[in-house]
Amino acid sequence: PLHVQCAAAWGLDDQGADLVRMALVLCADHELNASGFTARCVASTGASLRAAVVGGLAALTGGLHGGATARVEALWDELGHAPAQALRQRLARGEALPGFGHHLYPEGDARARMLLGRILPAQPEWAGWIDDARGLVGQYPSLDLALVAVRRHLGLPPGSAYGLFALGRSLGWIAHALEQRSGKALIRPRAAYTGPRPA
Repeated sequence: PLHVQCAAAWGLDDQGADLVRMALVLCADHELNASGFTARCVASTGASLRAAVVGGLAALTGGLHGGATARVEALWDELGHAPAQALRQRLARGEALPGFGHHLYPEGDARARMLLGRILPAQPEWAGWIDDARGLVGQYPSLDLALVAVRRHLGLPPGSAYGLFALGRSLGWIAHALEQRSGKALIRPRAAYTGPRPA
């Protein structure tokens, strides 16, 4: 299993392996998000499963998708020994707090809640600043923040939060691609021009 391979590569114990398994499962699918839809579009052309995964990976790198984990890492590094002050200073400069809020989950992302529920009891200082941030912006932690918490809690190498996201989601892309290919239908959205008519 993938989580066992990851645990062996990272030198994790059984609890660490189980947390990696949970992260992979929670990342596997998320409806027709940008990367999932991209993978389906690629598969609809008759391209290989590998090509569908490559398309999904390309979409996932964006800063508004899986690439957001890098922005969360930067925020976390910025907090230092006075997180409450750093959070307020960031907001005073007009900067957002990456890793908080998801337009589909105004009441909180269940994926983040599950991962953080396993980690925060052992990391009370993290729970404190995450609660402070939530109070300041009125938004709950996202999956991106939870994956960075997994990486830091397990002592994984930098970039591993994105790696977990990509590895877990790639399984979902393969499932989407297989389903799309079984229908033999090319995805071809239409774009209606609404600007001024040419002379």
